[in-house]
Amino acid sequence: MDKQQQINDVAWKVCDTFRGVVDPSEYKNYILTFLFLKYLSDLWKDKQEEYLKKFKGDKNKVKRRMARERFVLPENSSFDYLYENRNADNIGERIDTALENIEEANKSKLEGVFRNINFNSEVNLGQTKDRNARLKHLLEDFSAKTLDLRPSKIGNADIIGNTYMYLISKFASDAGKKGGEFYTPDGVAMLLAKLVQPKKGNRICDPTCGSGSLLIRAAAEIGGQDYSLYGQESNEQKC
Repeated sequence: MDKQQQINDVAWKVCDTFRGVVDPSEYKNYILTFLFLKYLSDLWKDKQEEYLKKFKGDKNKVKRRMARERFVLPENSSFDYLYENRNADNIGERIDTALENIEEANKSKLEGVFRNINFNSEVNLGQTKDRNARLKHLLEDFSAKTLDLRPSKIGNADIIGNTYMYLISKFASDAGKKGGEFYTPDGVAMLLAKLVQPKKGNRICDPTCGSGSLLIRAAAEIGGQDYSLYGQESNEQKC
């Protein structure tokens, strides 16, 4: 089994924490948010190790260089920090605070992204005892060695993007929305991306972007980074 399939399988198994308790249209937000958090944390960890070697352990130089990274991960906001505190009575609140801090530190890229996701919700995740147990399981599941998403371990393959697309497809099927309410089937997205024939330097907009799968495929068709993507969605819960 290849690395991508291993990660897909573990990521889908993580959903067991919510099955039968939370509707798939709701729990997809929790799973995809954690997937992003885990990837950002692993990438940050990889970069720190790279710069520590480059600057021979000079932590001040490393700190300055890390502050100029594409995404900034504030203190006490990493997946590892939350995992270490998985038994805390207020773990839901800690996760929400970490996401708020990440959003604030990366405002130009992430403003408003996490505002509708509440890991301290009694409505979606149950009373304190049950909620804490579910969040602890979620953190433990995402700590699996197979979900080590550091580039030094998984290479340059777009595993995070592929796993995202895989999960969105499964969520759509689980929620009975395979017809396309928030997900364009992969085969259709690939065909449309080829028909549009996007080129380097293009500005690409999807006025009904849903989960953004079509935009992702259009970007993959171009390759490189010389393009701009824009999306619009009336139902922010789909994004």
